[in-house]
Amino acid sequence: MEKAIKKADVLIEALPYIKSYSGKIFVIKCGGSALINPEIKKKVLEDIVFMSYVGIRPIIIHGGGPFINEEFRRLGKKVEFTEGLRVTTKDDVAVVNRVLNQVNESIVSEIKKIGGRAVSMNTAKKNVIKARPHEESERLGFVGVIDTVNADVIRNAVRPRAIPVISPVSMGKDNELYNINADDVSAEIAMALKAVKLVLLTDVKGIMRHKGDESTLISTLAMKDARTLIDRKVIQSGMIPKVKACMNALSAGVSKTHIIDGRISHSLLLEIFTDKGIGTEIVRDK
Repeated sequence: MEKAIKKADVLIEALPYIKSYSGKIFVIKCGGSALINPEIKKKVLEDIVFMSYVGIRPIIIHGGGPFINEEFRRLGKKVEFTEGLRVTTKDDVAVVNRVLNQVNESIVSEIKKIGGRAVSMNTAKKNVIKARPHEESERLGFVGVIDTVNADVIRNAVRPRAIPVISPVSMGKDNELYNINADDVSAEIAMALKAVKLVLLTDVKGIMRHKGDESTLISTLAMKDARTLIDRKVIQSGMIPKVKACMNALSAGVSKTHIIDGRISHSLLLEIFTDKGIGTEIVRDK
C-alpha cells in the first residue's frame, strides 16, 4: 500500500507541470548514451512518448557522434574536432548523412514499438532545415550553420500527437550537404517554433565548477556566468556548443534550457515533472 501511495504522490506532484505544459513544444536533443545504450535509449524514448500522451508536443533532434566515429574508423578516416565541431570533408559528409539517417530510422522504429507515433525528418525524406557554410569553412570543411527552418512543416507534423525526429544534416542553397552541430540545430528549431523548453541530453551530470567533481554541479546558471566559465575554460570542448546553444535559445525567447544526464533512468521525467529536477538549468540574466 505504501508503494502505491508514493506512486500517487508522484503523479500529484507532476499534475501542475502537466497542466502548465500541455500543448507546449519541447525540443529535446538526444545524444551520447541515450542513443548507444539500448536500455537508456528505451527509457529516454519512453519519457518522450509519455510527454506526447499527456499533451506535451516533443520534438527530437538527434546526434550520432559515436556511430559516426565508429564508421570513420572502419573506413580509415580521420576523426578530428575543433572546439566541439567535427572537421568534415565532402566525402565525410556523405558518410555522416548515411549514418545519421540510420540513427534517425532506428529512433522512429523504437518509438513505434513503445506505442508512440513518430515522423522521420531526415535529409533524405524531409529537408526541414536549410544550411549555409560555417564561417570557419576553410578550416572545418562541410560544416554548416542553419540558414532557415521550415517551421510550418515541423509544426504540422507535431500536431497529431506525432513526434518529429530530425537529423542534423541539411542541404545548402548550393545543393551541397552540410553537417550541422545537433545542439545548434536544437536551439534554432526551438527558437523557430517558440518552444517552452530546450533540453540537451548528454553523458555528464551537467556543468561542474571543477571538471570531474560531481559535487560541484551547478544546478542553475545565468547566461553571464556561463560566459565567464567559458572564458575561464571551466566549460570546455564539447560542452561549449551546448552552452552556447542554450544561451542563443534563451536570447531568442525560449523560456528555459536544460543540460541533463541522459544516463539517469527517466531523467527527462525527473527534470520536467518533479519539483527538484536534475542537471543544470541555464537561465536568462536577471
